[in-house]
Amino acid sequence: MSIHSTAIIAAGAEIAPDVEIGPYSVIGAGVRIGAGCWIGPHVIIEGPTTIGSENRIFQFASIGGAPQDSKYKGELTRLEIGDRNVFRENSTINRGTTKDQLVTRIANDNLFMTGAHVGHDCDIGSNCVFANYATLGGHVRIGDWVHMGGFAGVHQFCTVGDHAFIANNTAVTRDVPPFVMAVGRPAEPHSVNAEGLKRRGFTPEQVRSIRDAYRTLYRSGLKLHEATAELTRRAADLPELAPLANFLNDSTPRRDRVGIVR
Repeated sequence: MSIHSTAIIAAGAEIAPDVEIGPYSVIGAGVRIGAGCWIGPHVIIEGPTTIGSENRIFQFASIGGAPQDSKYKGELTRLEIGDRNVFRENSTINRGTTKDQLVTRIANDNLFMTGAHVGHDCDIGSNCVFANYATLGGHVRIGDWVHMGGFAGVHQFCTVGDHAFIANNTAVTRDVPPFVMAVGRPAEPHSVNAEGLKRRGFTPEQVRSIRDAYRTLYRSGLKLHEATAELTRRAADLPELAPLANFLNDSTPRRDRVGIVR
């Protein structure tokens, strides 16, 4: 373990033997840091927070801070972070609240660039990129392989599906289905994130199938329930459409509350 002499480590913190912690960082009680993590200088980590292995946290990041919610009264909530995530300078990640599941969750292999913010009770998948100052309000759900451009924001209670692309300066106020590139303020569907899909190994035939599905959803003139039924039928033979069909068939109160970008 390499902990700089100026770092402050609370008695209740649990830190793996090979963790490196830089100058003037503060690790609070109830924090657990897994093997292979690197904590730079001037980092604040508050608990209860669990951090997996091989994460990198750069200077002035604030991880596990109390939720920015006026209804929060100091209840015991937590933050759970998986493996191999990178939190760059000034990124801020808040714990959950009692108004949801008490926890903010971040999975694996995500990149949070300078100034990125994750609000309370968010649930983030894996392999996502949050460019500079991308912002998530409370209770936001982000799927896998989502890319958010700089200064983009997602309103509270919204969901962004797998492989979606949120362009820079975009304001997401409704759910964004998988594969969709959303642009504008408020966000509108622009096209399919075809380049991202190609980079992740989708075949030309699969990308073509997803493009056809996008046209059915947004260009065919079908009502949403009609397009959902058609895409659900196609997904039985085209597995690449399953994430989209499942997303559209989600009838939770969250979906009823915000709807999808149209």
